Amino acid sequence: MSIDSNIPEHKALTILRGYEGANNYILQMKKALFTNSRWKMGTGQRDYILNHHETTPKVAKKWVEIDSYFGEQLQETRLLTYKPKQLYIEKLLTQTDKAYHIYGKVFSADTLNCLWVPKSQIVSDTSKPIDVDYEPFKHREPFIHQKEAIEKLVANEKYILADDMGLGKTTSAVIASIVKGVKKVLVICPASLKINWKREIQNYSDDEISLVEGKNWQSSKYIIINYDILKNFHSIPNKKDEAIESQILKENFDLIIIDEAHYISNGKAQRTKIVNDICKKVQHVWLLSGTPMTSRPINYYNLLKLVGSRVSTNWRSYVLRYCEGRQFRAHGGRKIWNVNGASNLEELRDRTNNKVLRRLKEDVLDLPDKIITPIYLDLKSKDYEREVGEYLDWTNRNSNQSLTVHLSKLTKIRQILAWDKLQYTCELIDQAIEQEKKVIVFCNFTAPLLELGSRYEKNSVLLYGQMNKEDRQKSIDLFQNDPNTQIFISNIKAGGVGITLTAAEAVIMNDLSFVPSDHSQAEDRAFRIGQKKNVSCFYPLFDNTIERVIYNILANKKRVIDTVMGDNISEEDIFSEILSEIHSL
Repeated sequence: MSIDSNIPEHKALTILRGYEGANNYILQMKKALFTNSRWKMGTGQRDYILNHHETTPKVAKKWVEIDSYFGEQLQETRLLTYKPKQLYIEKLLTQTDKAYHIYGKVFSADTLNCLWVPKSQIVSDTSKPIDVDYEPFKHREPFIHQKEAIEKLVANEKYILADDMGLGKTTSAVIASIVKGVKKVLVICPASLKINWKREIQNYSDDEISLVEGKNWQSSKYIIINYDILKNFHSIPNKKDEAIESQILKENFDLIIIDEAHYISNGKAQRTKIVNDICKKVQHVWLLSGTPMTSRPINYYNLLKLVGSRVSTNWRSYVLRYCEGRQFRAHGGRKIWNVNGASNLEELRDRTNNKVLRRLKEDVLDLPDKIITPIYLDLKSKDYEREVGEYLDWTNRNSNQSLTVHLSKLTKIRQILAWDKLQYTCELIDQAIEQEKKVIVFCNFTAPLLELGSRYEKNSVLLYGQMNKEDRQKSIDLFQNDPNTQIFISNIKAGGVGITLTAAEAVIMNDLSFVPSDHSQAEDRAFRIGQKKNVSCFYPLFDNTIERVIYNILANKKRVIDTVMGDNISEEDIFSEILSEIHSL
């Protein structure tokens, strides 16, 4: 007997069996169809499948406030011990004239569910979206996802814009500052990004801009300063001297924009203390970072505190809940906290949603693919074997040495690997050039970088820490615009953030950093807005060496980060794990 595909029930079942979409409600029905022999499709479910199976759910990931009456209904129907006041929307599945069909959860609930929410019962979006007139910005109109970021920033006095690298956070912040109508803006960023910020402001504003250099301060509407010289213009008062004059505070800024905000994740660092002290006196503070949570939740705490997130009100509670915090007695009986763990990460993400906007490229852009390829190589180096042998002998005799001392000992080994790898890196470069592709090469150490620059002198440009900002920008512009400049060679720290290199189709990591976000940041110099082609990222690795250990640990660390943010870790953070693995080589 043949099945009539025109009968609604049969048509719906056919659709359900083959459904590969992202609607969680339909996916739940599909699972029931194949796993529960007693399941029967109701009329409402049939109609839902027929009407909505082609609708692509919209990723929302935001909290909304709900009406008291609807909260009572949820309490009753979901058998809750409390009346929820907020609703977390993971996805907007479908909508009608009167209701939203969402995949989400009520506050404090552990699991996500599909439920219908009457539009009338949503009081307000907790992020307070506002209408913005984009007519003045038509000459460089922001993308749709940037408009959402602009509206979030304008609506919130203190906020973290944590969009993925390459989504145009700088543009969003500049336009938001104009829309907000603030009178004085301080931009704090790495030194390498100061010119980029100046250019972006000039794209949208004719206001005066000052770049602070050394100890020279010039007042204007937009003042751009790098982290390293903050101490020249602001000192933290101590008990002996409370009346310290601060040039920064004298300006009476009403907005501070902190770019690459993960630079202030370490609460004990001087620049972090300075930034914290400055921000106390300023009404509006916006933090920008594509990697706001470093390898562990403890590194996220200071950023959340700066924007007044509800989870940062008590440090002890935070580390116990999200860092697996525990106390132990050190030598001498002094109590020390261990806060290096990670726990309840999905809850942390949900509870910080009202202060953080985070989108990944794949959520908002129709970008080509980024293909990451590790290439495992055989190492035949007597220098490496000798140095590793000497190091292992040394560790057996000096087990109580600090991580810093161990790190300095390993640096020579890493330099040997970086140098020995150059021949393989050159092969990858030559392949890219033969295919008429531009390529970026990242190095940790300056010596291999200069050697590559010498070998490819005619068709390459360099970018490294000792270069002045004008020469840096010249290298970027040549690579982006000159067809004869095919190779961009850079230190990973100097060229891994804040610049656009979309002319490249290939990225090569000659040697590894100890920081997982360094690699993501570097890859995304090419994989960002404006990229039209696939980007291939190559990681040549010497197998059965410390490189393989580092690469594997970095991959594990990134998975922890992805649970909360979707991606900085200090060298010492990861080094303790490397030490525990290195003896197994």
